[in-house]
Amino acid sequence: MAEIVVAPVEELPPGTVKIVHAGEISVGVYNLDGRYCAIEDRCSHDDGPLCEGEWDTDACEVVCPRHGSRFDLRSGSPLSLPAYMPVDTYPVRVREDGMVVIEIGG
Repeated sequence: MAEIVVAPVEELPPGTVKIVHAGEISVGVYNLDGRYCAIEDRCSHDDGPLCEGEWDTDACEVVCPRHGSRFDLRSGSPLSLPAYMPVDTYPVRVREDGMVVIEIGG
């Protein structure tokens, strides 16, 4: 697993998202009121950017800005059409030094 540094905790406060690049992929890292989620920034419907869309902290969902498909931020599962395939999600943790990191690969 490769560990990708996202940001210090202070730079990703509750209610924010940060898109990071990890090799050939981009990942949206969300702070949902202290719960962190990381999801591939790619809608499975048309490979467009997913994490630029609206998102809901309480529902833990992101909405694709192109065609409106909703995805669960925890599992990557599509919740509405036209998307029907899930997208990748990644483990997120806060290191002892206060850095938010994601783990990519396997």
